[in-house]
Amino acid sequence: MSEREAIYTEGITALKGAFSTEWADAMREDIEAAFAEASSREGGAVGRGPKRYYVEIHPEQLRGFVDLVTHPWVVAVCTDVLGPQYEIVELGFDIPFAGAVNQPWHRDFPMPTVTRDEKRLNSLAFNLTGVDTTDDMGPFEIAPGTQFDDSPEFGHDMFPPRTHYDRYNKLAVRKYPQRGDISARSALTIHRGTANKSQKSRPVLVLGVDAPDATNADKHAMAVTRGYWESLPQLVKDHLHCPVVDELTPITQKHTIEGLVMGEA
Repeated sequence: MSEREAIYTEGITALKGAFSTEWADAMREDIEAAFAEASSREGGAVGRGPKRYYVEIHPEQLRGFVDLVTHPWVVAVCTDVLGPQYEIVELGFDIPFAGAVNQPWHRDFPMPTVTRDEKRLNSLAFNLTGVDTTDDMGPFEIAPGTQFDDSPEFGHDMFPPRTHYDRYNKLAVRKYPQRGDISARSALTIHRGTANKSQKSRPVLVLGVDAPDATNADKHAMAVTRGYWESLPQLVKDHLHCPVVDELTPITQKHTIEGLVMGEA
């Protein structure tokens, strides 16, 4: 099965060992530094449930950004699923800390019209773990094959009602990525973070990529400085559609998901 086929059937695919553990450890250092900065100011980090946060960052805050977006597997998946004019629109991370609870089953945004009418996916989310995931750390849980689920009962077009939970609980697969692994999924595939019963945090990098007709860039605010832009390979410039500025401004988060704030009811 090709990666495109996996995304369209299961809603998720992955590559084991794409990067070294040392690369992943450096990524975690950058995430932790960015979280310390973001959590010190209003709007820097947003809650995605109790003891669970999301932060958006600029590419320059991640030393491995160019490595990630030029990785042959990432480029191939983006091209195959989204087309040759794909656009990198989001860089951020989720951190569930000790005490994080089960999230409600959800998708990350309402289903676009093109997906509902044409069954075409026009965005992808890549995830990379900062730790070797174990069962007590609140692993990511996904219900494969649910990226096209559609019901007027979905709250905000994102949250299935509890009457649908039995189906998702039966489909649920927990993922245990290790440092250096990459996954790619449709953010429409129904998923949730589970309860973190350990004493460790589980930071996960998020790279969001759109087809040209998607609009997720509206929710994000990444930028690059002129010097950084000039240092980028052409492959990155071709797909990184964001402002080029003289000085970076810390990001105030735009993409809040109100239904996740309280955790599972």
